[in-house]
Amino acid sequence: MLTSSTRLLRLLSLLQTRNHWMGPELAERLEVHPRTLRRDIDRLRQLGYPVHASSGVAGGYAFRAGQALPPLLLDDEEALAVSIALRTATAGAVGGIEEPALRALVKLEQAMPARLRQQVDALRSTILPMDRVGPVVDASLLATLASACRDQLRLAFTYGDSKGRSAERSVEPQGLAHTGHRWYLVAWDRVREDWRTFRIDRIVGTPTVGAHFAPRVSPDGGDLKAYVSRSLAVAPYAEQARIVLHAPLSEAVHRIPPSVGVLNALDAERCVLECGAHSLDTLVYWLVVLDLDFEVLAPQALKDRLRAIGERALRCAP
Repeated sequence: MLTSSTRLLRLLSLLQTRNHWMGPELAERLEVHPRTLRRDIDRLRQLGYPVHASSGVAGGYAFRAGQALPPLLLDDEEALAVSIALRTATAGAVGGIEEPALRALVKLEQAMPARLRQQVDALRSTILPMDRVGPVVDASLLATLASACRDQLRLAFTYGDSKGRSAERSVEPQGLAHTGHRWYLVAWDRVREDWRTFRIDRIVGTPTVGAHFAPRVSPDGGDLKAYVSRSLAVAPYAEQARIVLHAPLSEAVHRIPPSVGVLNALDAERCVLECGAHSLDTLVYWLVVLDLDFEVLAPQALKDRLRAIGERALRCAP
């Protein structure tokens, strides 16, 4: 039989793992009578934990959001994951969160048992962060954009393009995407009446939040990651290509980042790559160094260029 304090901690941990617990199931997991469970729930409420109870056939208990953030219970793997994420955030691509992330990391590691601190120390000493690539975006700006996406609120902002020109944009935001180097906003442009991808670091000042809007059918069937990938890797370029790679999709995704090309499975052993470049020679070079067998579906000019370069290579190295 668990002690009262140990049982409360166990109950709190269980409540945080699921949105809803049936009362009898929760009592059985704790090996207590339902009356004891109700008393323990009351104790948690007195300590400030927002536990909601519902009656009826589907009644039970649920951990709900409250007025303040109560202590959370993390298992070993969760604590390590949070520690790594916080350490990464102290030197990441989001500005304004470095100091809060460091404070949270100190609190977390102080509360860790010795066995976990040893693992964190090992990770700290062996994982060496590379210099950050890409611009830093403000955390408050990300929060504003994310909230507008969630609540379906229109946004107005000043946006600077790649040529340094600024324009006022009015959009209906759909979602945010991060390529590993940059943050992007996917939104319906109300003036151009089409979907657009906006680099968040090019948004000038604080966006103005407007009225609610009716949801639209998302681009690429709701796959915003694929839409951003297509916008970055294919649409902006004069030369666009479709290529069959003789490698399964699971292997190709590790070689080709989303910002370089769009990948779709063809069968168990092959996938189709859609990509673009400013010149055919860039595509030729990139395909050769990829070190995979491939077949060019389009354009014909890329096939001709590859054939000419192959013939030249044979003449140079007979």
